[in-house]
Amino acid sequence: SAGAGAGRVGATPGPGLGATGLITAACVGSMSWMQVSLVSASPGRVVCELRVEEEHTNRGGTLHGGMTATLVDVVSTVALLHTERQAPGVSVDMNITYMNAAKLGDDVLITAQVLKQGRTLAFATVDITNKATGKLIAQGRHTKHLGS
Repeated sequence: SAGAGAGRVGATPGPGLGATGLITAACVGSMSWMQVSLVSASPGRVVCELRVEEEHTNRGGTLHGGMTATLVDVVSTVALLHTERQAPGVSVDMNITYMNAAKLGDDVLITAQVLKQGRTLAFATVDITNKATGKLIAQGRHTKHLGS
């Protein structure tokens, strides 16, 4: 657990929050509207949590595919920001495999891991799972150009 630095992403970090505070600060404006909370962070790995609310759902009352894609995009970028290089990059390729539905009221965990960071490209994977059951909801891969 991230301890004192955990909480709704977008909160203003206080002094002494270290990496978690930096990640929280980096997310202001990016994830606060999504109601995502930071659970834990380590170099190149970030875990966030989201309760599926009505504004996150499609007509069927489940997590909207576009919201899932946004979670993959944003949380993988936060994982990249939590590396020594701290470069967000720009998206080159992103794919998502949707496996199960998350229903209104479900809590989901979004785990992003940087797989490789080279000179110009970075590769990340994101697993979105149901917090209660551990069932995999979606899995994403994100490739980002970091510049030269």
